[in-house]
Amino acid sequence: MAGIAGAVNVAEALAEAHREFPGTERWTYMDVAGRCILSRAVRAAMDAHLDERMYDGGNKPRFFEMVEETRRRFARLIHAEPEEVAYTKNISDGLNMIAAGLPWQPGDNVVFCPEVEHPNNIYPWLNLRARGVEVRAVPARNDAVAVEDLLARVDERTRVVTVSTVLFAPGFRTDIDTLGRACRARGVMLVVDAAQSVGVLETDVHASGIDALAASTQKGLLGLYGMGFLFCRREWAERMHPAYLARFGVDLGDAHEAAVGDFSCRLRPGALRFDLGNYNFLAAAAAHESLRFLLDLGVPNIERYVLGLSHGLAQGLLDLGLPVCGGRPGPHLAHIVTAGQIGRGGHDATDDPRFGALHAHLVANRVKLSIRKGALRFSLHVYNTARDVERVLELVKQAW
Repeated sequence: MAGIAGAVNVAEALAEAHREFPGTERWTYMDVAGRCILSRAVRAAMDAHLDERMYDGGNKPRFFEMVEETRRRFARLIHAEPEEVAYTKNISDGLNMIAAGLPWQPGDNVVFCPEVEHPNNIYPWLNLRARGVEVRAVPARNDAVAVEDLLARVDERTRVVTVSTVLFAPGFRTDIDTLGRACRARGVMLVVDAAQSVGVLETDVHASGIDALAASTQKGLLGLYGMGFLFCRREWAERMHPAYLARFGVDLGDAHEAAVGDFSCRLRPGALRFDLGNYNFLAAAAAHESLRFLLDLGVPNIERYVLGLSHGLAQGLLDLGLPVCGGRPGPHLAHIVTAGQIGRGGHDATDDPRFGALHAHLVANRVKLSIRKGALRFSLHVYNTARDVERVLELVKQAW
């Protein structure tokens, strides 16, 4: 009975989660792939932090305690150890930490599919060409990453394979588990851009064979711009030397943050060596609260709930005659539903007048969504409801 009661309580909590997000009173908000909306609790945590700074200057030891608890919470979220998590400014910062920190040799190579990657998972690797690293670009297959095509380009000089866990457009999932097993067997580092998955989809870095994962806090983690996390498996991190070094990356035990030591520059264990100067304490306060919320609900529960909504939306759009990227919903689709044709426009515009008119109709009726690569992109999180899906389908029916 306790298990049934627990399941009922979780279901009720998920169904009522939208009440914690005031933005849902103003919008049918389906744009977490762009950025999230904030909860009341996150806003309260930020206000409390700013009040302390405004009135008392702030208690820095307590800020450090909050930073470390936030690090532990993110580590729990992805099933990692806290010393495998570093703080970053954003995803591009984290990916550059990996690209710059590995001991590359001329003739080494990195394999990826730039056709479907966000630019911030392209330029860090292109930059390595100046160090004699070969960048092996694999073409996409039907707007998706084909794991077998990536692996076909791996050889004895491949050091890194990098992919997005979920493509920002059209939103397809990458078969990370298969790729992780293959990379592990070959001794190749698997680096993932988790911008569109962490916080919405269950992530187990060790079970999936992920060696490095970069995430930012303004999307699925329900926090602010300007902060992110970098997971780096400890055995990989300790082969690396950070391109930038500051006091927090140096192991001086319990010495004060301003201590210098004997100049030996012994690095901290695992990914902690990548931490730089003082943290973005305000963004950490926001993430401290949003991570508590996600952990309390349980990401596996969130994933089941959100995918039920997104797959219902995808099927409803198909039933109305719209072309949905990926066709019928299945395991290849996550919480991002893209309607239209990829390539019929730029980053945030469409050349298809039908979809341009539909987008204008939805926005005029206070639906928040994006256009990516010419197609309409709907992206959902825990604050969405079945009513949101019904409303969007009714609006589409009116316009289409």
